[in-house]
Amino acid sequence: MNPNKIREFASSFQKSRILLSGFELDIFTNVDESGTSGTQIANKLHLDEHACERLLNALVSLGFLTKQGQLFYNTTESFTFLSKKSSEYLGGLMHSNHLWNTWSNLTKVVKSGISAHPAEINERGDDWLFPFINAMHDRAKKQAPQQLANIDLSSVKSTLDIGGGSGAYSMEFVSKKPEIEATVFDLPNVVPITIKFLEIEGFSGKIKTCSGDYTMDDLPKGFDLVFLSAIIHSNSFEINQNLIKKCFNSLNKNGRIVIQDWIMNNDRTYPTAGAVFAINMLVGTESGDCFTEQEVTEMLNVSGFKNISRKEFETGLSQVTAYKI
Repeated sequence: MNPNKIREFASSFQKSRILLSGFELDIFTNVDESGTSGTQIANKLHLDEHACERLLNALVSLGFLTKQGQLFYNTTESFTFLSKKSSEYLGGLMHSNHLWNTWSNLTKVVKSGISAHPAEINERGDDWLFPFINAMHDRAKKQAPQQLANIDLSSVKSTLDIGGGSGAYSMEFVSKKPEIEATVFDLPNVVPITIKFLEIEGFSGKIKTCSGDYTMDDLPKGFDLVFLSAIIHSNSFEINQNLIKKCFNSLNKNGRIVIQDWIMNNDRTYPTAGAVFAINMLVGTESGDCFTEQEVTEMLNVSGFKNISRKEFETGLSQVTAYKI
């Protein structure tokens, strides 16, 4: 990598920050189809006029807006994905904006070993929580059909989606096999958001919810499949070991657990997305990390699971499957 590439890499955050500030300020929603001047936007959003104009010009230069004379316009893409007037609005991007605040403390965190945002998810408030669940839903809704395509549901009558958030994966299980009894288990302050997403997506009454804290509470029992997507990376090894034991107890005989997450090689350098995400856990959680296949296998073995296998997707995410014999 030459010096110019290094400089470009080091300064790439600047473009990201321009987009995130435009999104956070709700610029794109407030640009009219007939065009809007910088003065009009600044007045409407109570912004400094000259600073607003400069931000708008930068958004034009980056391809998120267009400009004709003194008027600014959304591109087709920016209206579709960045304006609240669109049904395809990417509201989950606000979570990326929240991540900015924790990631900016990375140097300090590496020095101290103390997370920049150690509060548990049930202590972070709705301003943080809804964008987080929304972001996870946007991603999961798109990925679930491919990720669950190879999971054999022929003998599965019931599923438990632990930390299921919006219920996107449970929705996919029910879509694949409508007679499945699917349950989403999540924190008491998350379940009302789950119910809202189930209503929006047309699954109200088709998927059950159960509230609790898997670090303290027992899980409901009697399931053929327990699914954990993007869960173990939020916890320490010890919390995961205890959780997987609870999953074992939650399953019927011959039931299975499916763990979907970044599963690292033994030197923790691959997949790259997992190595980067491990830093996200460093700055954002008290003890979260991305675990190796050897570590996940140990958790499963100690809990009594057998016939452990792993499937890796092109994205670098993996599914580890094991059975209660």
